[in-house]
Amino acid sequence: MRRFVVALALCAAVGCGGAPKIEKTPLTLADVPADVLKIAKEKLPDVTFTEAYKEDGNFELRGKDKRGKLREIDITPDGKVVELD
Repeated sequence: MRRFVVALALCAAVGCGGAPKIEKTPLTLADVPADVLKIAKEKLPDVTFTEAYKEDGNFELRGKDKRGKLREIDITPDGKVVELD
């Protein structure tokens, strides 16, 4: 019985599985819809995009600006900008 109580307390403290991990799926820029890429270029005109991912249905594009700073934009499939870094 004591082991059961200890195991139960450990599960409560650590969690039993937790939230599912959302995976980023790497894409080529050619796989990104043209309208999504157009929005990204309009919002970050000085950025050369080099990486693309699909995460939780949204598109994440990364690249560097002319000064070498890493920039990122997340866009929904219907064109709404979710995050801009």
